[in-house]
Amino acid sequence: MASRLTALTSRSLVRAGRLPLLFGLLLGAGAIAVNSLVYFKGDEVPPFVIEKLPLPLEAVWLVALKVHVVAASFCLPACILLQWKGLLRRAPRAHRWLGRTTGVAVLFALAPSGIYLAFFAKGGLLGTLGFLVSAAITAVAMVQGIRKARAGLFAEHRQAALHVLAQLSVAVTSRVLLIVLEVAGLDPDPAYLLALWLPVLGSAAFVQLTPRKRRNHEDHGDLRAIGDLRTDRFAGERV
Repeated sequence: MASRLTALTSRSLVRAGRLPLLFGLLLGAGAIAVNSLVYFKGDEVPPFVIEKLPLPLEAVWLVALKVHVVAASFCLPACILLQWKGLLRRAPRAHRWLGRTTGVAVLFALAPSGIYLAFFAKGGLLGTLGFLVSAAITAVAMVQGIRKARAGLFAEHRQAALHVLAQLSVAVTSRVLLIVLEVAGLDPDPAYLLALWLPVLGSAAFVQLTPRKRRNHEDHGDLRAIGDLRTDRFAGERV
């Protein structure tokens, strides 16, 4: 009884903080996207680019950076929208195609470009490893999310999708944490690494330890509400 009460309390706290958190991430994603527009102006070299010079393959690095920025600007808001149950219930086909598009963008644009850029990251080996760990979690979770959705294992699908969102949110949370650490007077180099590793590991742990709302065999209510995604073969395809 006590464990059940604890689980219910944890779920209530998660639900209460869910909307403000997602809204904050959306605002952060928008701010990052606006600030990243400078990378596409040919007449201006941003300080972030200047500090990376010289690079062995500068043109390749710039292409990877632009691909990563565009992919991230789409994927983070898309993952936030995919968490909205109203979309799933009212427009399951839109949810499905947005999920598919996001999966392609993550696996073929965001993760590969992020892995390449990680080898030129600030913070030396620890900085590179931090970004590689985040990219690995994102890619593996996305593959798992796709597999679980196709298998009709929607509780596992939701958890995998949350892992993807959690790692994409690092772009926002790490910047906020870095500002806090700098205001606190921490040396810039360890502050940068802390602001990277704490969100990467903390986000993964939060998703993994958060109690699941329901088991797969209890998902029938949602399945009826969205037209039973497990058996619907839209346009002759599986989910």
